[in-house]
Amino acid sequence: MRKKLSHLDRLAFVRIASREWPGARRVLPRLSRSADHGLLWFGVAAGVAALGGRPGRRAALRGVASLAAASATVNTLGKGSVRRARPLLDAVPVIRQLHHQPFTSSFPSGHAASAAAFATGVAFENKWWGLALAPLAVSVAFSRVYTGVHYPGDVLAGAALGAGAAFAVRGIAPTRAQLAPPARPRADAPALPGGRGLVVVAHHGAGQRAGTAPDRTQELRGLLPYAEVVRCGGPGARPLEEVLEEAAELAGRRGGALGVLGGDGTVNAAATVAVRHGLPLAVLPGGTHNHFAYDLGIETYAAAARAVESGEAVAVDLARFRSRSERADREGRTGRYFLNTFSVGAYPELVRIREQWAGRIGAWPAGVLAACEVLRTAEPLDVEINGRRRAVWLLFAGNCHYRGLGLAPVRRHDLADGVLDVRVVHGGRLARTRLLAAALTGSPRTSPVLGEARLRSLRVGGLPEGTPLAFDGEVTAFTGELTLEKENEALTVYRLPLE
Repeated sequence: MRKKLSHLDRLAFVRIASREWPGARRVLPRLSRSADHGLLWFGVAAGVAALGGRPGRRAALRGVASLAAASATVNTLGKGSVRRARPLLDAVPVIRQLHHQPFTSSFPSGHAASAAAFATGVAFENKWWGLALAPLAVSVAFSRVYTGVHYPGDVLAGAALGAGAAFAVRGIAPTRAQLAPPARPRADAPALPGGRGLVVVAHHGAGQRAGTAPDRTQELRGLLPYAEVVRCGGPGARPLEEVLEEAAELAGRRGGALGVLGGDGTVNAAATVAVRHGLPLAVLPGGTHNHFAYDLGIETYAAAARAVESGEAVAVDLARFRSRSERADREGRTGRYFLNTFSVGAYPELVRIREQWAGRIGAWPAGVLAACEVLRTAEPLDVEINGRRRAVWLLFAGNCHYRGLGLAPVRRHDLADGVLDVRVVHGGRLARTRLLAAALTGSPRTSPVLGEARLRSLRVGGLPEGTPLAFDGEVTAFTGELTLEKENEALTVYRLPLE
């Protein structure tokens, strides 16, 4: 059987090599050379990352990671275990042949593996980009037979290995679609075709310097033509809370929903108003980081519009922090909500440094860099945590369980898990050295300097006067004792269903 397959493989090679393929002579040899060492795919990845925004950067990173895995597999296991001579070039016209002929084993094709791995990896993040790259990947793979450096079987085996490498990478690092927040618990929300009944508060300049934020309300009006858009922000504008209250009252009278276009701080304010009025919330990412919207799976205005028009919604948790002395509002609630994170100490600076560098050097190296800088400059803070006095550099509490580097978590899988994700970096002897060593080895969770717990509530006391607290991108000063607690499934938000 092996002889039979080898004979058919050689026969197919001769037929391809001896046939004239219209237009291929000018394109395929150059395309084959451009893919040497993955240069073609690195260039494509750079273009996708530059033009595709955050989704493009994820797709490019996954494509490159899949390519690297495929290349390592082919060059170590593949070519090392099967020694096959390259095809004879007698049947290949000289004008097609490469100037520099490869001398390694013919089986399998590394170019085909890289092409299939990159295109498949990109497709896992975005199927349309993957389909767009498929013809290019097929052309690169075919060019290896056309130029006479591989048999068709080498190319097919390489492509299979490349696709397998992309699947392996996805198994180690699941895509956002795989890790999207669970569709449960579903919540009732009205379907609003064309946005009819939706009142959107667009916070001008959210997440950017005043006067520099682009006006994207026209894009929103094109997607949801019947929605009412109320702009706020800028010099002399009314307070955001006042505008949100009026918008919520109007949406309630129309039997619709409250929408918000802005960053995490704006979304926080809108969520508070939506809960107070019993309205579903439509979140449109319009800030710098948009953590809550991205954890919902809403990355574009188009995605938010589809969710609003279909009426797909889920109930998500809220977290609240309050002091003993605070007076209750008219609904009997005290304190303030946070949708994402609450922190005391050096955590805000840690996140700022990490996100400043993550787009350039990757999330893990940026986390290490941030840890180094914060541990070099920070001083421990004496606080009481659930009644016990501790010296800590930072205390972090996330609304639901976060994934990522232990002392700088990055995203959530489930937005209705009923817990606070509490992480504390303790002070003490050699704490800086031990925590830095854990960050460099990628194992901060095993460091005794880092404490983690999943709790329903948390008490933080003994805060020095004027201690800064950071929550959802906002900073306030506080003194005394705070209680952090969960409100399960308190907010209804629109989001796309899992496919």
